[in-house]
Amino acid sequence: MLLKVEDVMVESVITVDADATVMKAVKIMNENEIGCLVVTRRGRAVGIITERDLLKRVIGKAKSPTKTKVREIMTKPLIAGQPDMDLEDATRLMFDRKIKKLPVVEGRRLLGLITLTDVARFQPQMIKILKKLSDEVTAPQRMKKVMNYYVC
Repeated sequence: MLLKVEDVMVESVITVDADATVMKAVKIMNENEIGCLVVTRRGRAVGIITERDLLKRVIGKAKSPTKTKVREIMTKPLIAGQPDMDLEDATRLMFDRKIKKLPVVEGRRLLGLITLTDVARFQPQMIKILKKLSDEVTAPQRMKKVMNYYVC
């Protein structure tokens, strides 16, 4: 049986509007103890904001979190998977695009989120897939922590 993204994804994804301030996004992330938010505009997924985005694009550039809008610092275009996608293909996409979080959409409608950590802890067979990928492609520095903890 092949695992699909919908078998592993988290369905209750916290979002933030693209026009919200970065400070509002940080408050939402802190309240929910999460490391990313999917960014929406008019109910459609348009980007993602992660802790790394905050560090590099706000703190690192000394921008005001109360004046800067999420749309100014979010990662876009949104790289996303589909619910019926094979989990191995989704993992390969994350590796190829050097991302740890993959929103799951149909059209631009947000259905869920899958992370590299979800994949690594979901099934022992996924560990084999991650190991194979890490042998083929050197994981970016920001992915090595997860890879070293769960795979190596």
